[in-house]
Amino acid sequence: MLRDLSASDDSRLTAKGSVCVVGGGIAGLSLALNLHKRGIPSRIYEAAPELKELGVGITLLPHAMRELAALGLDGEMIAAAIEMRESCFFNRFGQLLYKEKRGREAGYPYPELGIPRGKLHMILYRAAVSRLGGDRIVTGHQCIGVEQERRDVRLRFRGRAPVGCAIAIGCDGVNSAVRRQFYPREDLAFGGINSWRGVTRMKPILTGHSYMRVGSIHGGKMVLYPIAESSDGRQLVNWVVNIQSGKPEKNDWNKPGRIEDFLDHFKEWRFDWLDVPQMIRGAEVLLEYPMVDKDPVHSWSFGGVTLAGDAAHPMYPRGSNGAAQALIDARVLADKLAEAGDRPTALKAYEAIRRPATSKIVLANRANPPDFINIKVAELTGDKPFDDLGRFISQDELRNLSEQYKRVAGFARADVN
Repeated sequence: MLRDLSASDDSRLTAKGSVCVVGGGIAGLSLALNLHKRGIPSRIYEAAPELKELGVGITLLPHAMRELAALGLDGEMIAAAIEMRESCFFNRFGQLLYKEKRGREAGYPYPELGIPRGKLHMILYRAAVSRLGGDRIVTGHQCIGVEQERRDVRLRFRGRAPVGCAIAIGCDGVNSAVRRQFYPREDLAFGGINSWRGVTRMKPILTGHSYMRVGSIHGGKMVLYPIAESSDGRQLVNWVVNIQSGKPEKNDWNKPGRIEDFLDHFKEWRFDWLDVPQMIRGAEVLLEYPMVDKDPVHSWSFGGVTLAGDAAHPMYPRGSNGAAQALIDARVLADKLAEAGDRPTALKAYEAIRRPATSKIVLANRANPPDFINIKVAELTGDKPFDDLGRFISQDELRNLSEQYKRVAGFARADVN
């Protein structure tokens, strides 16, 4: 039988109520750490049988690093990563369109990092085990739904006993079971863009601290950046290619990819600064997945349940922004739970701040992502090599396009500072 919280218990939920976090990814672990920092106990329920170092690369933008610094984890992140100092945009012929300084080089108080996703995950996990206690992270519990009864929430798990709590936070990713409870007919939005992601060990490209976007989605696009140093002077470079096929079929999710499915799109991409086919063939890891998101919804919070991270706002992985938004969710939600006297007030206050902001980013990533610079130049030049880019568009105009996205995504320098 679920415990019926009294009115006095409910008004002091941060002291006496229990918070269940569904999902032990970036959003779930950072939320538990933020709650712990504010004296709010929580327990994480993760579907995987164990948490271990998996995945390829991820970018931590300055506003993500701001959140990690507040948790005291920025030093570990910097030690495990490569700091980005510039962002460069090229057309599919390898010609430079625009570049700008990034992170601390651009005057931010926090760096911008390329890091193996598994390293990021494990730093968060070790911090959670150390600060919360290992018993607060429960693995092998796949959530299949939530129920609410008066002031209690019950989490249901596949093959496990249900768990009751005062508040449940769905941090269970793009295919969230918690979200599906409230939006049962919702589906992933797929615009015909498929992706392949790999990591290749190779000599440093450009400065060795460069984030690069090459080509545009119409003729094939690649994003690449270093994520780790090797002892032999090489770097582990994370790369992702996007191809808009126009077909309704989407790739499977995170299954091993096949080079022959996409290499032809990039076989002529041999520049004086990078041999793309060689890099692709040298991949140590290769995964395929579709580029998907979900339409913004009208509400995240329902009684004692709310959503965070990709469960709340799954977005195209175009702006290196998913992790940052999950980390910000975690801090804002923990703040509101610490401040408010009752669940609906706390969860709705969190949602009022985060839902409009992240909805704008979801829509911007569809229509005007950071690589809109590449798309715009391809349109203006007829997707052909140029002799003088200034005949088509100025550097100031390209800079404005970059700054517009930063403002929408919340990491313009003034916002982060």
